[in-house]
Parts: sequence; C-alpha cells; structure tokens
Amino acid sequence: MQELQALVQATLKAGRNLVPLLLVVALYQLLVARQVPEQIGLVLAGLALVAAGIGLFLRGLELGVFPIGRGLAHAFVERGSLPRLLAFGFCLGVATVIAEPALIAVAAKAELVSGGRVDAWVLRLLVAASVGLAIAVGILRAVLRQPIHWYLGGGYLLLVLVTYLTPAEITGLAYDAGAVSVNMVTVPLVAAIGVGLMASLRGHRALADGFGLVALAVMAPRITVQLYGIVVYAAEPTALVGFAPQSYATLPAVDGPGTSPALAKVLADILSIMANLLPILAVILVFQFLVLRRPLLHGHRLAGGFLLLLLGLFAFTEGLRLGLFPIGEHLAAGLSAPEVAGYLYLFVFLLGFAATLVEPALIAVVQRAGAMDPRRLKPPLIRALVAVGVGVGLLVGALRISAGLSLDHVLVITVALVMLLTLLAPREIRGFAFDLGGIATSDVTVPVIAALGLGLAVALGSENVLLDGFGLVALASLFSIAAVMLYGILVSLPARDGHRNP
Repeated sequence: MQELQALVQATLKAGRNLVPLLLVVALYQLLVARQVPEQIGLVLAGLALVAAGIGLFLRGLELGVFPIGRGLAHAFVERGSLPRLLAFGFCLGVATVIAEPALIAVAAKAELVSGGRVDAWVLRLLVAASVGLAIAVGILRAVLRQPIHWYLGGGYLLLVLVTYLTPAEITGLAYDAGAVSVNMVTVPLVAAIGVGLMASLRGHRALADGFGLVALAVMAPRITVQLYGIVVYAAEPTALVGFAPQSYATLPAVDGPGTSPALAKVLADILSIMANLLPILAVILVFQFLVLRRPLLHGHRLAGGFLLLLLGLFAFTEGLRLGLFPIGEHLAAGLSAPEVAGYLYLFVFLLGFAATLVEPALIAVVQRAGAMDPRRLKPPLIRALVAVGVGVGLLVGALRISAGLSLDHVLVITVALVMLLTLLAPREIRGFAFDLGGIATSDVTVPVIAALGLGLAVALGSENVLLDGFGLVALASLFSIAAVMLYGILVSLPARDGHRNP
C-alpha cells in the first residue's frame, strides 16, 4: 500500500510538471491558431501516459538503479582496486550507447547518405568508446580530486576549435551523437555511481566531486565524431556531397483516431527498450558477480525496480509518440505562419522552458542533488533555472538565424561566457552545472528542439534550413549551464561577504 501511494504521488508530481507545457499550447491556440487542435483527445491521452511513465520511471530508479549505483561504488572502494573501477566505468559507458536505437538510426542515415564512406559500425563504436573513455577519465579525475573545470574547459575549447574545422554537414551529426549518449536510464545510474563513489572515499565531497561524468559523456562523442568527419572528408572531399544532417529524433507517426497499436508493435517496442537495457544490466551483473564476487542485496526489490523502470520507459515513450511530439511539431510548424511573427520569440522561449520541466532524467538527478544540499539546491528552483537556460539558448539561436550570424562565432562567445562563469562559480556547483547542461538536452527536449529548429529556420527565411536547425541543441545546453553557474555565484556572495567581514 505504501509503495502504491509513493507511485501515485510521483505520477501526480509528473502531471503537475506538464502544466506549463499545456499553458504554452493553450496560449498558442488562443493568440495564434484560434482553434482547438486536431485529435485533442489523443494528445491528452498521450500526456497522461507521459505522466504515468515518469512516475513509474522515478520509482524504478529509487528501487533499482540508485541502490545498485551506490552499492557498486561502495564495493569498489572497499576493494581498493582503481583499475577495476576504471574498467567498469569504460564498460558501462560503452554499454550505455552501443545498443541505443537512436544512435543506430543516426549511424545508418550517415552511412546511407555518404555512400558508405561514413561507416555505421565505425561511427557507433567511436561514439561508444568515447563515452566509455569519458566516464573512466571522469572517475579518475574525481578520485584524484582534480578540478572538473580543467577537463570541461579544455574539452569545450577543443570542441569549438574542432567545430571550426569540421564540414558543416558533419557538425549536426556530431551534436546529435552527443545528445544520444545521454538517456533516461544511464544518466541517473552514472550520477549515482559518481556520487556514491565520492561518499565512500574519505576527504571527498559528494556534491563537489561526484558530478561531471555526464557532462564528459556528452562532450566526448561530439569531438570524436567531428574528428572522424574531418578524416573522412580529408580522405575523400566528395564523401559528404548531398549529405543532409537529420536529427535522430525523427518524430514517429501517430495512429489515427479509432485505431490502436497492434500487439506486435507493442511487443516490438517493449523488446526494443529491453534491448537497450540489457547491455547495461549485463555490465552490472558481470562486475557484481565475477569481478567483485558479491551477491545482490535485496534482489527482489531491485528486480521490482527494474520492472517499474521498463514499464515507465514504455509508457513514457508511447506518451511522447501520442502527446508531446505532436505538440512540438504543431507549435514548430505554426512558427512559419505570418500571423505568428509578433509572438515568435515568445513561443520559442516558452516551448524550451516548458519542455525542459518534463525531462525525467533532470527531475531524478536534481532530486538527488537536493538531498545533498537542501539549503541551496532546491529541486523546483534548479529545474526552473535549467528550463530558463534552455529557453534563453533557443531564443539566442532564433536571433542568430534571424540576423544571419555564424553559429561558430555564437558558440565561441557562449563558451567564453560559460568559462568565465565557471571560474567565478563555487567549486561545489561546477560539475553539477555541467551535468545539468547535458541532461537538459535529452529524451524530451532534443526531439522538441529538432522540430523547433526546422520551424524556426523556415519562419526566419534561412538559406539552409537543415544546417541552421542544429545549433539550437548546443546553445540550449550551454545557456542552461550558465544559468546554474550564475545562480551558484549569486548564492555564494553572502557567504563570501560574511567571510570577509565577520
């Protein structure tokens, strides 16, 4: 009974998170469309499924993923084996993305349009290996207590430099690959391992040293794929002729009224989710039983947690298909209408803000961080800050397209701003802020941003609609980092003043 009550409460909270998005849609319909959307009942049913999916997902994390992450971290510390810990981090990173359907779709598309010169398997292996290496390096950094901004600052500067050298046709693909590396399951698991590891090591602070792994996992494949593109393009200058980058978040078709998904399709969707989870579970079980040689404690609770996780992911995915994706497409398509010109930038900001609040991985990680520092890291406030950052990033992207500015120049200026804020922000907030920047562009926001980017490019008269639609993901991520950094600076000022003037 207690478990049922917790599940209902989580679902109701998820439902409240959808309210801002519904308000944005209502405002759009009132000011622009002035009509009731088609298939409104189907869309509302989809949103209800999204809320139920998030509720099941969060309970599954609490029962299954978080305990396993903490337990593995503690066990590795007890064994005192850093090489085994680094090997686990690498294998976990590879398992995170190697079976990711979105990455498979991106790689297949790249191979098709490049005539086989961009090899799908090579691309998938490069992304998986780079994520694994990034997590291993991040764990080593945390154990050695080296400042996270050394790695992130250098990495982002390298990313900007590589972006200047990479063919424009590959840049969108590379940024999509970074978004693919962050999904709903692995983000909380990686965060739990990082925080659990720091809690188990003496002299380490979980908040200051435990975050940053997700940020590195997002950044590494973006650099790697662009380097691969440079090599391919240098070897064969015509390899990318005709290449049209397309976001991995291609929106699926929505069943029409009076129809229901076939049983075979439902089973296929469930099997697809299981196939994505199995490599991660395999890595965990192999290291648990064969490397650490320890049994799983409370195995029935962990199994129940993963079952809830599976059901939550299925409900959430189907809800996105029926409810959230059509809303994003509907609003994005409407941006090109002449009558929306006066409201264009308002809706760009509001759509980014509202979609971010629904991001399940963001909700989960912010809740865990709030438990560590309840005075400064209040979950609703932090999520609102990240959502504002995403909205501002999309707004800047819209202004960039409208003014015809180079994406490279805007990225350089934005990265410089983030680096400046990183130097000023308290150490405890840096890795956490960068992680939130990666999480902010995940399962919910990236599909919405993908649809929004195309709508913006059309509405603002872009000469290259596909290429101009891709800088939005990077800008949304960077400005969400900046928003959290700025908040960290502001809340630390009274403490600094008090220290100077006791």
